[in-house]
Amino acid sequence: MEPGEAIGLRISRLEAGALEEAYLAYSEAVRSYVTRFVGPSDADDVVQRTFLDVWRHSSSYDPTQRFTGWLFTIARRRAIDYLRSRRNDVVNVDQARHLVGEDGRETAQRYADAADVRAAVTRLPEHERRVIELAYFAELTQAEIAAVLGVPLGTVKARASRGTRRLAGLMSAPDPDTSRRGR
Repeated sequence: MEPGEAIGLRISRLEAGALEEAYLAYSEAVRSYVTRFVGPSDADDVVQRTFLDVWRHSSSYDPTQRFTGWLFTIARRRAIDYLRSRRNDVVNVDQARHLVGEDGRETAQRYADAADVRAAVTRLPEHERRVIELAYFAELTQAEIAAVLGVPLGTVKARASRGTRRLAGLMSAPDPDTSRRGR
């Protein structure tokens, strides 16, 4: 079971604290996703509606499916509902173009995958996590990372290599802390 699925299972059981845990883990990724459709000024409303629907429709979560896929599908629907409710407003064509694939599922899947990666990155040892974050999220070169961290270039290369291998393992293994909390 992947980390998100443990949260999803807890939500489907309406366990105390499960919604808060999901919100803490995924609200920023959901906000980033819905901002592309509704804009930054309305994103918080859509995020709140998304998590409200997650709780209201918790019984519809299928524990055999990825929680993040289910979550981002709800977020996409709430964003579309929000755009539809703005009947008098003109919907930006560029925003609508982001709804690619069948019902925008490709975009939702990309955001679900990104949320899973970000959650797994937080489980890396600090020295590897920092290198991965600077390389992939801050888009720094290895030489720039070495300068920022004040370590030799070879150390950055080793940490990046170990970190990406460990990250691959984390992505395919359950989070033991999340699994224990779900019991």
